[in-house]
Amino acid sequence: MAISPEIQALATDMRVWRQQIHSQPEIAFKEHKTANFVAEHLRSWDIETHTGIGQTGVIGVIHGSLGFGPSIAFRADMDALPIVEEGQPSYRSQHHGIFHGCGHDGHTAILLGTARLLAQNRDFSGKVVLIFQPAEEIIQGSRAMLEDDLLRRFPFDEVYSLHNHPSLAAGTIGVRTGALMASVDFFSIRITGIGSHGGMPHLSVDPIVIGSSLVTALQSIVSRNVDPIENAVISVCSFQAGETNNVIPEFAQLNGTVRTLSIPVRQQVIERMRDICQGIAVSHHCQIDMTLSNNTPPVVNSPEHTQHVILAAKNVVGAHNLIDNVAPIMAGDDVAVFLQERPGCHFLLGQDGPMCHHPHYDFNDEVASIGVAMFEQLVRLRLGA
Repeated sequence: MAISPEIQALATDMRVWRQQIHSQPEIAFKEHKTANFVAEHLRSWDIETHTGIGQTGVIGVIHGSLGFGPSIAFRADMDALPIVEEGQPSYRSQHHGIFHGCGHDGHTAILLGTARLLAQNRDFSGKVVLIFQPAEEIIQGSRAMLEDDLLRRFPFDEVYSLHNHPSLAAGTIGVRTGALMASVDFFSIRITGIGSHGGMPHLSVDPIVIGSSLVTALQSIVSRNVDPIENAVISVCSFQAGETNNVIPEFAQLNGTVRTLSIPVRQQVIERMRDICQGIAVSHHCQIDMTLSNNTPPVVNSPEHTQHVILAAKNVVGAHNLIDNVAPIMAGDDVAVFLQERPGCHFLLGQDGPMCHHPHYDFNDEVASIGVAMFEQLVRLRLGA
């Protein structure tokens, strides 16, 4: 494993930064202390720093000393999850119900380590744009930064990012050309029927019965409408109706998520969901309204830029620790929005341990140096360092 002494020397500081961020987690668009922490460190290393981008995002710009050249961006997410941490590390979350259960504390520490390394060794052409993004967990942060004129104010030609992945062994890198992570759409379906006494169901239009039929019908989309070679998930994760045991309610609500690995399949699934809602509404003489929120496209890696990551990984972890056709993940990441605007590559950093979003999850500090080494290699490959 080719980790330079300069990067190895950053390991202790990255551990300290990561654990401090972990102990003070902040949810989406509330990352004020985290953003200040990041900005203070960037400024201390004489890096051009801009705050308040997309509300709580931070941008750092490092100009190479070798003159004109391309501009590349590295992105890390900063926000935590609104869940309770059940692990007991010494740096456990000090904010009950908020927890860095997805490793964004580690991603932020890795990009800070990269910033410090590049600030001390600016022997490259062009420039590096460091994107510390808010609100990934609600898949709104990348759009907020773009709406704040990110690309005009801090232009870049290509973008790279990473996410830890506990299903991969520590010391490995996973990547693939094309779709790596799924699109995300959250749906709410509200059924309006007619309430009645529980002993007189013939006087009702029962939204619970209708909702139960709808849950089953929605599953037929994946099994009977989507090409079996394609990937799609429809999960109804919440069914809310009624408050007592002898009243048929007037309303029911289903909440859930749709995941796909392609835009056409995503469109197909959503259209079929609307058709089914409309058909069931007609057949049951009720009203059904479906709304979508917080959507993001699939994470799609450019073939050319995936090859740059593959070469970097071979240099850092060796070909034997590289999975260059890693299985796609049906979780999402709004770095996808950046990748729609500029070509690039999102890759997976193996780390072992409980899966992200598990209450005992913790980022593996031992792999942070690999993340920095990957970004440093991409600077060498793309900017001639």
